[in-house]
Amino acid sequence: MYVISVAAQLSGLHPQTLRTYERVGLITPGRTGGGGRRYSYRDIERLREIAQLTASGIGIEGVKRILDLENAVTALRVRNAELVAELEAAREALRQAAAARPAVPRSNLPALPSATVGQSVVVWRRNP
Repeated sequence: MYVISVAAQLSGLHPQTLRTYERVGLITPGRTGGGGRRYSYRDIERLREIAQLTASGIGIEGVKRILDLENAVTALRVRNAELVAELEAAREALRQAAAARPAVPRSNLPALPSATVGQSVVVWRRNP
């Protein structure tokens, strides 16, 4: 954890710029019991990324939108990986259930519901 002066030096930004970025919501440093800001290494990396984007001519609101979209993409990638793992687990469970089921001889006849035994009579007539 770094105090604001060290974080500013490591990121190449002025401490007032760090306060501005916090005010607009680009970064959220940790706080001490007395209210002092504490920046993590991850915060420093994010500040460097913000500095690169602003140096290339992107405004603060544009930077905020880019970072929000990057966060959304990361969250979607994580969710996609979870869903793929869930799908694979369901497929494996289906394979195991199919393997445990007794083998049924295959035929070319269509599958018909089994009829109850009754008193039905079928009459066949041959044409002469």
